[in-house]
Amino acid sequence: MIKGLHHNAYRCRDSEETRAFYEDFLGLPLVHAFEIKETKSGRATSTLHSFYKMEDGSALAFFEAPDRPFEFKNQHDFDLHIALEVSMDDLKAMYEKGKAAGIETRGVADHGFIDSIYFRDPNGYVIELTAKREGHDEAMDGSDGHAHAALKDWQAKKASA
Repeated sequence: MIKGLHHNAYRCRDSEETRAFYEDFLGLPLVHAFEIKETKSGRATSTLHSFYKMEDGSALAFFEAPDRPFEFKNQHDFDLHIALEVSMDDLKAMYEKGKAAGIETRGVADHGFIDSIYFRDPNGYVIELTAKREGHDEAMDGSDGHAHAALKDWQAKKASA
C-alpha cells in the first residue's frame, strides 16, 4: 500500500531564508509553492506551503504560518533530524562548502554502514547528509532479524535497569 515518501513537512520562520538554504546551499530546487487561505476546519489563514524536490521525486516541504505561534529552537540530533543521501564525493565537498559558508558543520561521523555530516538550517533543524558505505544494503535488509534482536535486547536492558 505505501509506495514511498512523497514529502515531509516542517515549519519555517521565513520562506526566503529557508529557500536560500535548501535551494542555494543544498541544491534542492524549489518546485512548488502555494498559499493556503483556509484550513480544512474552516479557519482563515495566510500560510505559504513550499516544496523542494529530491532526485527520487520525493520532497522536503515547509509551512510559513505567521498567524500560528510556533517555538523554533535548535533541535538536538536525537530529537529531530532530516537525513538526505549523497555520494561520498559530495559528502566531502558539502563538508567543505558548509565550513566555507560559515554554517554550523559537524562530522564526518562513521556509523559503520554510512558516513554522515551535519548542518543546522535557518529554522534550527539538523540536516544530515549521509553516504552509503560497503555493507549498507545488507545492514538495511532486515531479513536476518538483527534489528528485532537489537530491539529485544534494548527492551530487556531497560527493564533490568
